[in-house]
Amino acid sequence: MVNRDITTGPLLSRYTDSRARQLLCKNRTLLFLAMSCNYWIRPLARLTRTFCIKFATLLFLGMSESNSTIPIFIPSIDSQYGYIPTQWVCIVFLAFFGLAGVLHILEAIFFKVWWLLPTACLAALGEVIGWSGRFWSSKNPSNHNAFLMQISTTIISPTPLLAANFIVFGILLERLGSGYSFFRPKRYIQMFCCIDVIALVIQAVGGALASTQTSSALGGHIALAGIVVQLASILFFISLVIDYYLRFHRNSPYRAIQNPPKFLDKAGEFSSFGISRMPRHLRLMTIGFAFSTLCILIRAIYRTIELADGWGGRIIDTQVYFNVLDGMMIVLAMVTLNVLHPGLLLGRGVKGTRL
Repeated sequence: MVNRDITTGPLLSRYTDSRARQLLCKNRTLLFLAMSCNYWIRPLARLTRTFCIKFATLLFLGMSESNSTIPIFIPSIDSQYGYIPTQWVCIVFLAFFGLAGVLHILEAIFFKVWWLLPTACLAALGEVIGWSGRFWSSKNPSNHNAFLMQISTTIISPTPLLAANFIVFGILLERLGSGYSFFRPKRYIQMFCCIDVIALVIQAVGGALASTQTSSALGGHIALAGIVVQLASILFFISLVIDYYLRFHRNSPYRAIQNPPKFLDKAGEFSSFGISRMPRHLRLMTIGFAFSTLCILIRAIYRTIELADGWGGRIIDTQVYFNVLDGMMIVLAMVTLNVLHPGLLLGRGVKGTRL
């Protein structure tokens, strides 16, 4: 016979506090929530935790399966990677980049944010091509065209995505007040976009030469120079962003603020407002582009160390480093702008070209 006395049932037996038992007995809503927590939320949390642990195990250990089961140098297989790319990992990243790219295209069209097409969308396309090359290599490790495809595109693809972050910050300067910026918005955007293009060209030339057998060493040095230029520009950019928000928080502009945003002068005086006075959508956009830039910075640091270690070094011959510190970082950077989209947070049709 089913025990219908909720005061002695299995649910309330775990509540040793008599007051808690009485409260649950009297309040049916709390009782329902407690039952839901006991029978649904906890098993779901355990299932989610188990899935995350298994996925992380596969990601950090399973991706090196090919390294552990196949020697790095095999006379019968001419693998130019130092390993054979794991096929399922390539499929996962192809799905991530493909979905993120399609979403960026749809969001750019829906919100009429056209400058995202040659930036975030182009970066997603390049990553899809690069990971397609790695997938091709997983089936045919000795195919030189597949290696050429992946090494050229994975080196240069994050560069347009970085340009999107430059534009987003330039728009935020206008919304929050350009007087707190060391550079004026127009000159600021022109400078960083030019550096971005220079880094892109250097990396493209280095990647193309690195894929050839006769000039691989020279190409590696050139690609490394391009990555270093990009890394330096990111660090300089981050330093300017930090300086801007510190000055914004302390209300210490470089120049007089003309036509300050209305939310800054809400209390009738323009002082001591701090970042907490920023509207929620601008704070979210700041968090989004900052996290995206941080992911690209981690990737640039990894690429710099990787290429500095040489083509036969331990870092470049370890697949898990590339998958986590390159592929996953760019996925996170790209998906962040999908979720915290400029068109959603800064308004439909927001333009960056006028900066």
